[in-house]
Amino acid sequence: MRLNNSFLTILAFLTISVCFGQMDSYSKKIALKGIDSQWHTIEVPNNVFEDVNTNMSDIRVYGVTATDTIEAPYLHKVSKAENSNSEISFNLINSVNNSKGYFYTYELPQKETINEILLNIEDPNFNWEITLEGSQHQKQWFTILEDYRILSINNDQTNYSFTTLKFPDASFRYYRVLIKSKEKPNLTSVHITKKAKKAATYRNYEVSDFQISKEDKKTIIDIDLKNRVPLNLLEFTVDDKIDYYRSISIQYLVDSVKTEKGYYHNYRPLATKTLSSMEDNSFQLPGTLAQKLRVIILNNDNQPLKISAVNLKGYVHTLTTRFTEPATYFLVYGKPNDNFPNYDISKTTISLPENITKLDFGSVVEFPKPEIETTNPLFENKWWLWVIIGVVIALLGYFTIGMMKKEL
Repeated sequence: MRLNNSFLTILAFLTISVCFGQMDSYSKKIALKGIDSQWHTIEVPNNVFEDVNTNMSDIRVYGVTATDTIEAPYLHKVSKAENSNSEISFNLINSVNNSKGYFYTYELPQKETINEILLNIEDPNFNWEITLEGSQHQKQWFTILEDYRILSINNDQTNYSFTTLKFPDASFRYYRVLIKSKEKPNLTSVHITKKAKKAATYRNYEVSDFQISKEDKKTIIDIDLKNRVPLNLLEFTVDDKIDYYRSISIQYLVDSVKTEKGYYHNYRPLATKTLSSMEDNSFQLPGTLAQKLRVIILNNDNQPLKISAVNLKGYVHTLTTRFTEPATYFLVYGKPNDNFPNYDISKTTISLPENITKLDFGSVVEFPKPEIETTNPLFENKWWLWVIIGVVIALLGYFTIGMMKKEL
């Protein structure tokens, strides 16, 4: 009986050691506070992104009980925009021109709400103004857009096109587009759509340093953030009131290597965009974890633009987590090359409660790293080594002399 009790005690100790070892393989943990129901949301704080893998595969929620460590499954959600675009059918009922330009009148089968018209124009270079009007019966027309510019530039330096008419929701049976051009536009197709969009939720990041330099017909903007965070939106404030169309390259710092001439910064391309006076200068980024960005503006033979500010934002990352057992729970992270978790709730349709409360956090705790044992050298004092070498030489000399005397 005593043997069985001893065996169970050892088994329990080994089980607890293995369970805690499961958490110890990560670098940091944060206590989760306020768990009082089965479902809660965990809004991942900025300091977590400093240590997670590039693909965020090493985030776990562990609970510690008296005898075990359990893993709580979660659904990883990102607060990106939700689009529900619907293309509206229509008929072209009129195409005429006069001294003002070329008119195109479109009829919708029924009154629909629209907010975007895409004009596919194959002319390589143009700069035209647009007037868009709406009517219910073609007797009275109401102006929706006036002096709205569409543009296409195609040359050795730039390949840029903007031919989308964007406007607030409008609901008419008839729409008339006036393209103010002396030559007939090569209008190949038109798409009328209703873009229903749920705006994304962003987290603003503080820019710690922002520097602009100029070299070889380029403007180089270096942007430093306080922490490594997921970047999804870059915004520029351009003070110039002139028309401009500049190609830009957005890069992020991967690593830095110290050389004899100083540090070499290794940047990797993130996106290629066009900085234009016709659009708002905000650019979607492909959700990359980074702390330092570099933006290169190709000025060609133009004067550099006056960039007065930049703003960086990222989506909010939320873990919708299921808690089934009472325990002390932690958000655990920081394990290189860890795989994504494989949870059942990510493969099935889950009916979530309407009001899920958000958890609070304790302080960040680092798991202690195992000390690397170093073996001291056999002889720490070099004089011992010289003594041993001297003894070996003396012995060799003694035996050599003895052998020589025997031969004589």
